[in-house]
Amino acid sequence: MDNIFNWLWILLIFWSLMPLLTQRRLELFRLRLLREIERRRGTRVITMIHRQESISLLGIPLSRFINIEDSEEVLRAIRLTPPDMPIDLVLHTPGGLVLASEQIARAIQRHPAKVTVFVPHYAMSGGTLIALAADEIAMDPNAVLGPVDPQLGGFPAVSIIKAVEAKGVDKVEDQTLILRDVAEKALEQVHDVVASLLADKLDPAEAKRVARLLTHGKWTHDYPITCDQLGRMGLRINCDLPREIYLLMDLYPQPPSRRPTVQFVPVPYTREPDRRR
Repeated sequence: MDNIFNWLWILLIFWSLMPLLTQRRLELFRLRLLREIERRRGTRVITMIHRQESISLLGIPLSRFINIEDSEEVLRAIRLTPPDMPIDLVLHTPGGLVLASEQIARAIQRHPAKVTVFVPHYAMSGGTLIALAADEIAMDPNAVLGPVDPQLGGFPAVSIIKAVEAKGVDKVEDQTLILRDVAEKALEQVHDVVASLLADKLDPAEAKRVARLLTHGKWTHDYPITCDQLGRMGLRINCDLPREIYLLMDLYPQPPSRRPTVQFVPVPYTREPDRRR
């Protein structure tokens, strides 16, 4: 009986440590692939990938977004990179804090060598702000960026301003007027940041036009801006990704669920001639 309980304890400990061991194994594979990409391209590769991942002892998934810790790590990676070495940033994020996103974008813009941002799936909001700072954006043909219009209390800043204008200043509360004042400042600030990030890529008038397009509420905040649309804006876009970027994304899996919502045979197919007679 004692032997049975001992084995049960061993199995319980092993089961509880499995997520941690799996995570460690994935990290080793990621580092190995990062070094391979760096040697092949002669660059420093930085990843900022935000998706759910089993990271605790019990395998509890945690959602991620751009925060101050991310900006600290990215800025440190850039400081450790020689000025003449290009940087490849793999970006997969729903967005996050404006402060952190702007810090990363400014650091990318100041790096003397070429910076390429790779977007395999999406880089919305603050992720788009970071992508705009790069010398080149490489995207999957179906990947998207998004508007960078500021949000206040869950509402678009431009919509707050329009609501006050429609209702009239004398018919809204003081708190709403204060919110409108903050919204106006936020719009102006983000517009100026985007225009400055585009200043070395477009002529001044075009940079301001694109900045206004992205910040002043032409689209909803989750509107997907495609590779073709970005190209028509005059941005330097490459609608193609190296195979290694897709392999890297495979090493950032979503936590397993009881029933997969999407399922397929995970190998590339080639159409072979039909040999039936």
